Amino acid sequence: MANSIKGIRTIALVGQAGSGKTTLAEALLAKAGAVHAAGSVERGTTICDYAPGEKQLRHSLKLAVASFEAKNGGDPTRVHLLDTPGYPDFLGHALPALAAVETAAIVINAQNGIEMMTSRFMQYAQKRGLDRMIIVNKIDGINVDCEDLLARIQETFGKECLPINLPAGDRTRVSDCFFAPSGEADFSSVEEAHRRLVEQVVEVDEALTEKYLEKGEVTPEELHEPLEQAMREGHLIPVVFTSARTGAGIAELLEVIVKLLANPTEGNPPVYVSTPRGSDGDIEELTAIPDPNKHALAHVFKIETDPYIGRIAVFRVHQGRLTPNMQLYVGDSRKPIKPSHLYMLRGKTQTEVQEAIPGDICAIARIEEIQFDQILHDSPDDAHLHTRPLELPTSVFGLAVLPKKRGDEQKVSDVLHKIAAEDPCFRIEHHAQTNETVMRGLGEMHLKATLDKMASQYRLELDTRPPSVPFRETIGSKAEGHSRHKKQTGGAGQFGEVYLRVEPLARGKGFEFVDAVKGGTIPKQFIPSVEKGVRHVLETGFVAGFPLQDVRVTVYDGKTHPVDSKDVAFMSAGRKAFLDALAKARPIVLEPIVNVEILTPEEKMGDIAGELSAHRGHVRGSDSPRPGLLQISAQAPLSELENFPARLKSITAGRGSYNLEFSHYEAAPPLLQQKLQAAHRPQAEAE
Repeated sequence: MANSIKGIRTIALVGQAGSGKTTLAEALLAKAGAVHAAGSVERGTTICDYAPGEKQLRHSLKLAVASFEAKNGGDPTRVHLLDTPGYPDFLGHALPALAAVETAAIVINAQNGIEMMTSRFMQYAQKRGLDRMIIVNKIDGINVDCEDLLARIQETFGKECLPINLPAGDRTRVSDCFFAPSGEADFSSVEEAHRRLVEQVVEVDEALTEKYLEKGEVTPEELHEPLEQAMREGHLIPVVFTSARTGAGIAELLEVIVKLLANPTEGNPPVYVSTPRGSDGDIEELTAIPDPNKHALAHVFKIETDPYIGRIAVFRVHQGRLTPNMQLYVGDSRKPIKPSHLYMLRGKTQTEVQEAIPGDICAIARIEEIQFDQILHDSPDDAHLHTRPLELPTSVFGLAVLPKKRGDEQKVSDVLHKIAAEDPCFRIEHHAQTNETVMRGLGEMHLKATLDKMASQYRLELDTRPPSVPFRETIGSKAEGHSRHKKQTGGAGQFGEVYLRVEPLARGKGFEFVDAVKGGTIPKQFIPSVEKGVRHVLETGFVAGFPLQDVRVTVYDGKTHPVDSKDVAFMSAGRKAFLDALAKARPIVLEPIVNVEILTPEEKMGDIAGELSAHRGHVRGSDSPRPGLLQISAQAPLSELENFPARLKSITAGRGSYNLEFSHYEAAPPLLQQKLQAAHRPQAEAE
């Protein structure tokens, strides 16, 4: 671990499932000499897909780290390679990788071209300010047209996507367009590709542009720094061609990683957010400095629970130096921890190390306090720091679950919470009114993988059924409410009076509680009790028993009694005043609307559009990722999609696939609102 910071590279392999990311990781590990021979996805022998479910399904289910040393003449370069799943159902395991690296490598299957997740990962990486490169894999495939694919990449993502190498020898090897631009290529010319690359890079450096115009050439050494700047600014997105199966272009890719990609001092630095301790003060954005001599800051981007070792927290060091047995703090906790070991990871293999410096990706085991997305730091003064949050998709696909075996309820709860700690897109809900425990994920495949894991790793079998749809309630207009709670029981009584107003907020804004009481008509110590009473109604709803959202409640007046006023009185008055206001504020039921991405044979477009239309959905657009296949973008109410998987399978004869993503809430149709209110009325009357 004696490498300098400049000798570290961090790169995440992201992209559509089936693009060959895991096989590519194996090829790079083998080429660097980190393993004797590349493993096989088909045989279940890869470093990164080590979980039983991954070996059985032959695709990645979670984020894996594979760190290795790559020789480069002088000191070796330490490469932290992150392999991610490509199905949209597992974005909760893929997107955190982008918080841990300088470079996102978007891998494209040369046979399939630009697919749905290709574009999404390009956008995710751009939004986080990462250097981006494109790896066109599987160039040895049948009917692959690399020239046409490069043109489509440039058309889709911009002319800044330029090849650093080109396929040659009928796609059996590649020709370098950067370091030694003199070979032949299957299309275009190496010299022309080199010229375009140089002209794109020198544009970010005025002095180098002048030199290039005068002399007509610059050396690769002179291009290194401006090339990294061009990548950092999104002015250049290098494209490399490879075949992980045959090895074509793998040595050249490794050379690009070592010689051209950003080290931790070069990429756009991660943004930390400083949250003030009190209610006063502005939120500040701070930049971590990749200096091992400063105080330590590290971000936990992956949690894994090993059945033998326990919790493993994987983190990226952004600032300072971590060593075994040093005192660290977790998030805003004031209680320090002292991890006795630091590990570097290669799949499930853990190698103990004596330090971790900025750029390193390491792990700590057996410390249960560490949670996903927390900061590890060595000073209690940094308790208010956290990283810019990841924008993760909302989990809307749900299953209500019950243990098959009586008495397993507590074990099921414990295991579900362990899985939720590992996966930021997996949620558990308990609905008291329906007595349902619901697990929510990003799709059918996501929850099936979770059930399979519970069965194989924890020996738990669950019964499942469709859950209640997560409807919500809100209000349509402003209104005022009032309540006086007065109770006399012989001794000291109870008294509290509250006046409040309610008003609707924009969709997705949640809830706001405003204390606008003047002159102490409600003493400050009773305001939290009023809010508690209001929040009780938020949870139980008003018209149909669903949680209320997008509401502002302003308490502006009230009365108190010097002896009889108590917390319980103001809690009751706050609750009843809120109910009084809601009755006048045109309460409505909201239903969740989801984005639906459907992949279907082209000839089934009409049937799919008709199916969606019959269930209050509508097609928003379509695209053809490859001949004969159509990708449909649509929106529909979640309540209408309960049997959609079976209907899609029937329409497409099993050849269609889909995924859901939460979009927004909107008012449910009047007939549905009436139905939900009627269903809730008997229960409300019983209470």
